[in-house]
Amino acid sequence: MSRTFRSLKNYNYRMWAGGALVSNVGTWMQRTAQDWLVLTQLTHRNATAVGIVMALQFGPMLLLLPLTGLAADRLDRRKLLLTTQACMAVLALGLGLLTVAGWAELWSVYVFALLLGCVTAFDAPARQTFVAELVGDEDLSNAVALNSTSFNAARMIGPAIAGGLIASIGTGWVFLLNSVTYIAVIVSLRMLRVGELHLSIKAPRTRGGFAEGLRYVWKRPDLKAALFMLFLIGTFGLNFPIFISTMSVTVFHTGAGQYGLLASMMAIGSVIGALLAARRARPHVGLLLAGATVFGVGLTVAAIIPDYWMFGIALVVIGVSAQTFNTTANSLVQLSTEPEMRGRVMAILLAIAMGGTPLGAPIVGWVADLYGPRWALGIGAASGFFAAAVGLHYLIKHRQLRVSFNHRRLRFSMDK
Repeated sequence: MSRTFRSLKNYNYRMWAGGALVSNVGTWMQRTAQDWLVLTQLTHRNATAVGIVMALQFGPMLLLLPLTGLAADRLDRRKLLLTTQACMAVLALGLGLLTVAGWAELWSVYVFALLLGCVTAFDAPARQTFVAELVGDEDLSNAVALNSTSFNAARMIGPAIAGGLIASIGTGWVFLLNSVTYIAVIVSLRMLRVGELHLSIKAPRTRGGFAEGLRYVWKRPDLKAALFMLFLIGTFGLNFPIFISTMSVTVFHTGAGQYGLLASMMAIGSVIGALLAARRARPHVGLLLAGATVFGVGLTVAAIIPDYWMFGIALVVIGVSAQTFNTTANSLVQLSTEPEMRGRVMAILLAIAMGGTPLGAPIVGWVADLYGPRWALGIGAASGFFAAAVGLHYLIKHRQLRVSFNHRRLRFSMDK
């Protein structure tokens, strides 16, 4: 098996990856259908409402941070994931029944988004750190990248399927189908060989555990730089439901099928970025800097492109850069953190990545409503450039980055 897919040699990881892929397809189907429902059926192309839904869905990641990291560090992660996945299935079923019956209103979507956000707040850090129990530290970077490949392959398939289903049978049925896909990941968790898991050291039950995680991060310049870069891009740059839906509806005047296709085109880039990350032996800060820079350039180009298909091509480039940045940040933080602190540090990472959305999404949605979606894309581009500046500052100050010319070529060197 090639180096890119080496984690699949592990039985437990194969089982997990298979179930997760099916569930991820359903998740992206629901996200696409939910955005379309709010933007075109419950409001008159109101991007601010889409931003509020995103804020409610990702806000609990930040608000529940003191609990979610400790839960991932202290509880049995497999059992925790079984519980959260079952709760997500019930929520998808409830929203689907409400929509099919014609009873869905904007406030009810807000409520379901908030409840899903609360469950996801516990699911996400457990899911991220559970990968280390499946494969161990040696293949952790590869497994994280393959997880991202699965997630973004589903992102490529799910929106396209959702677009066709919305046009043919309606939005509510997409939610109902998503509730069924959770069975796959629940079954895969039940079929794992528990004795072969690489169980990590559980955090001691002491008071101030969450504060200890914050102090740990504060003492690490490398972690602070990576997390601040992630905050900038996660808050103002990773608002793709707003970017893509508003450009699709208000600029290119397309229907649900074309909207789903744009989301899938971006996912193609994300899959490419994840596969490239899977081939790398170890992540490093330089990749964060490169990913953030290309992300900013890609969104700048997307903001001025006049053609639908050229916009789709720009989304592919943005997908590659965003995935390179996200996968590198995830792997770098996990591998440079002690196992007993990993759950709390990853909860902080996820809270920053997703919890920044409640701050950025309504702002970006408001800008899209008031000035147009191209200006909203400009905000995302600026976040990439500012994040690159943070990474460059870290490399210069803490890694003594030096730039020189050698035989008319630009050379870079730094301390390890």
